[in-house]
Amino acid sequence: MHNLTSYQQFFEDDCRRARPSLPTMVSEGIILKDDGVVECIKKEAKKLLVKGPEEWSLETINTKRYFITDALEDFIGCSNRGEEIFIANTLAELASEFVLRTNRKWMGASKWTVRSLRKYDEEFTKQLIEAFDRFYRTGSKTAVIQLVDHILQPYGGRLFDGFSLGKSNLE
Repeated sequence: MHNLTSYQQFFEDDCRRARPSLPTMVSEGIILKDDGVVECIKKEAKKLLVKGPEEWSLETINTKRYFITDALEDFIGCSNRGEEIFIANTLAELASEFVLRTNRKWMGASKWTVRSLRKYDEEFTKQLIEAFDRFYRTGSKTAVIQLVDHILQPYGGRLFDGFSLGKSNLE
């Protein structure tokens, strides 16, 4: 339950994390009773959803590239099936987040990740699902590696050498 002001903080928090749960629920919800206030909140939610999440900074993009590269290198070098599965899961989440956020699209979790990806690009989503499904079924990593490299390529590709967090260039 929210009152006429409490929902605003939840809208802000959801938008900041790029997972607009409450704005989506409000925008898609059916109004049972309204004295003219709920319709305004519903319009506010729809406006937020159309606007999309904040654009990532170059620093954020590079940080995410680094973490994707780290997971990809672990994935490539791993020969333990159990570890490969968990690394692949992490890689799928990181790659999905990267694609959606670099394109200023909302994210989701669990089933909402796939729904968010499909809403953004049906063909890309199909490729992503097929690449990871092939890995899970056969152990072949090639399609996953190629897809992740394709995702990173417009932003400079893999990022490892020379990257550091929390240090200035003078250090």
